[in-house]
Amino acid sequence: MTARRTLTTDRLQLLAPTPALADAVSDYLRRNQAHLAPWEPPLPADHAEPAVLRRSLADAALAFDGVLALRWWLSPRDAPGRVVGSVHLSAIARGPFQSCHLGYALDAGCEGRGLMHEALAAVVAEAFSPAVNLHRIQAAVRPENARSVALLQRTGFRDEGLARDYLFIAGAWRDHRLFARTNPGFAAPAHWGAGRG
Repeated sequence: MTARRTLTTDRLQLLAPTPALADAVSDYLRRNQAHLAPWEPPLPADHAEPAVLRRSLADAALAFDGVLALRWWLSPRDAPGRVVGSVHLSAIARGPFQSCHLGYALDAGCEGRGLMHEALAAVVAEAFSPAVNLHRIQAAVRPENARSVALLQRTGFRDEGLARDYLFIAGAWRDHRLFARTNPGFAAPAHWGAGRG
């Protein structure tokens, strides 16, 4: 199984990780440090340094190639070389689960324009394509993040309930609402028997 390294939408290119993106990703992270802080887990102080990012992007490229974790960096088609966000599918599990966790973030200056909706539609289509063939994508969102909750609902994710003390974010254990979307076209492996999953 493989995933496409570049996904293209009307306004964006979604780019798989490569060390060549280190400077652009560093600029994005530095620009958005305060904007992302309420929603991010604790990060090392040097996480946005280009040298650190080159190593982590190289590791992420290996994970992408092995379809262990898939992250795409968002770049506007009219401003190539600039990174304005990311979408990632982590904890990809095969076997009877065929599932992953969805995460995403967008530049503060790009919110309210439908860009993340566009990016998520492309990533969900890729995750549910025959090439990747996942059955389930799940996401966890803090209940007070109304913009993110609305985005998931608009993108076809269903609310599965509240998970108490789910993740350590911004200095405390935070409740999260869990959302999921399943693949109606999932192709079950032949050894599962006849029919679809």
